[in-house]
Amino acid sequence: MVVAGEALVDLVLGPDDALDAHPGGGPFNAARAAARLGAPAAYLGRLSSDRFGRRLQSALLADGVDLSTAVLTDDPTTLALADVGSDGAARYGFYVDSTSAAGLTPAEAASVLPDRVAALCVGTLGLVLQPVADTLEGLVAGAADDTLVLLDPNCRPSAIPDEPAYRARLERVLRRADVVKASDDDLAWLRPGLSPADAMRDLLRDRSDAVGLVTLGGDGALVVAGGQTLAVEAPRVEVVDTIGAGDAFLGGFVAWWHERGLGREGLGRTDLVVEAATFACLVAARTCTRPGADPPRRSEL
Repeated sequence: MVVAGEALVDLVLGPDDALDAHPGGGPFNAARAAARLGAPAAYLGRLSSDRFGRRLQSALLADGVDLSTAVLTDDPTTLALADVGSDGAARYGFYVDSTSAAGLTPAEAASVLPDRVAALCVGTLGLVLQPVADTLEGLVAGAADDTLVLLDPNCRPSAIPDEPAYRARLERVLRRADVVKASDDDLAWLRPGLSPADAMRDLLRDRSDAVGLVTLGGDGALVVAGGQTLAVEAPRVEVVDTIGAGDAFLGGFVAWWHERGLGREGLGRTDLVVEAATFACLVAARTCTRPGADPPRRSEL
């Protein structure tokens, strides 16, 4: 499994205005979650040589993430400012100009990509910033027929400088995506006026064989597949914050899928997709019980 995109540092603004730095970035979090759960995960993206970048590298290695696909750079680490509200939800601002996450080129990605990739996960700022957005789009377009492609838009409107270009790129990536995971907030922005289930069905309109996973926070998730919409409950937990919960959900889903030796062909079994989504909800819920993007290990579940 290769998770491609950004690694950054979340600067979390607390109630007393103090800043606490947490390693983050959607793909970074998803790779750690999958690896902690026992899946062979490799991170494909740029990591800075600065202090924050070394911390990101250490966190990935500590969780067993393969860094043979990582690209080192002297550009400073990308930063996200996360303002956590009283409900535990985070609102983000990003500092990306001339930083590490944006600069992954097609040539750099090609030089480190394995010959065979069982699963490829993309999304978040990796589909926004340039040149990494074009790079990831190219990886998806060139994915082998047996590669399971997972897409998490994880939309950050405040970080999107050219909305029409972003939406057009997302539509192109959707044509090859086998699993699309999106939150109800993502879908409200991508398809305003539609219910989460209808919005996901519209995203998948060109791929009748694809699976949609809609995360609903404390209300669990929806599986949109095979002409059905099935609800999955989430465990009730005391929420500290929601940072990284959606990324942990994606990592949990793909780890469950790998554990059972499943690939693209397994997506036709809706019962298996629901089981995987149920496990993913558990992983996401446990992540919400502690600060920052700190997904659980297999032994904690």
